[in-house]
Amino acid sequence: MSTDATDTEPLPILLLNGPNLNTLGIRQPEVYGSATLADVVELAERTAGELGYGLRAAQTNHEGEMIDWLHEARGNISGIVINPAAWTHTSVALADALVIPDVPIMEVHISNVHKREEFRHHSFVSPLASGVIIGYGIRGYEFAIRRLVEVLG
Repeated sequence: MSTDATDTEPLPILLLNGPNLNTLGIRQPEVYGSATLADVVELAERTAGELGYGLRAAQTNHEGEMIDWLHEARGNISGIVINPAAWTHTSVALADALVIPDVPIMEVHISNVHKREEFRHHSFVSPLASGVIIGYGIRGYEFAIRRLVEVLG
């Protein structure tokens, strides 16, 4: 388990959400449900806390900002839970940045992307991830955190 300088508490988990996830609860509720991003963060904080971890959560619609956060995360986090949203299928730059922190990664998608448009079936993130959780609604974030902590040992 990664720890801070005092070697008493694990470094926090970084939860990242990509473009348009700030509109959860209003955007296509038939696909994404009625839960909001605040609900996602609350669930993730509660789950991480139960497992002895803090959580740093952030969402952006700007790819470069997310890449900067990943650069800054090196040495400061235990692992990453990420819902890259549309960048999953398009961003080599994000995939390149995800290896910089050198920690385990869990990829999450609220909807089952394999039941959707063909372009959503490919992920640049999945080959980097310790696990991929797809189609469980926001509970996928809980599952991802629990599995990430198992991977961290």
